[in-house]
Amino acid sequence: VQLQASGGGLVQAGGSLRLSCAASGSIFRFDFMGWFRQAPGKQRELVAGILSGGATNYAASVKGRFTISTDNGKNTAYLQMNSLKSDDTAVYYCKFVARGVQYWGQGTLVTVSS
Repeated sequence: VQLQASGGGLVQAGGSLRLSCAASGSIFRFDFMGWFRQAPGKQRELVAGILSGGATNYAASVKGRFTISTDNGKNTAYLQMNSLKSDDTAVYYCKFVARGVQYWGQGTLVTVSS
């Protein structure tokens, strides 16, 4: 299984971006689909995640601004990011979990200019 993340870029503070992460290869149901980010000099952190049953979890810093969604028919996860701040600048990674195995995407850079 390979994950392909896309949608990053440069945006002004207050703007929006939508990230996508599509799985290819041996396709099966994922138990978890989520987005993490890593800013320079910081540890990778969970931004948003969604379980197969639909329960979601967000980092406190993005609640109300970011929304995670999935298209299970396409094995794709999305992260809609609104009201972006300079603190959101990071490399964003998607992670899917199936049958106890973790799969990571390659990362997509989001840069928010103030």
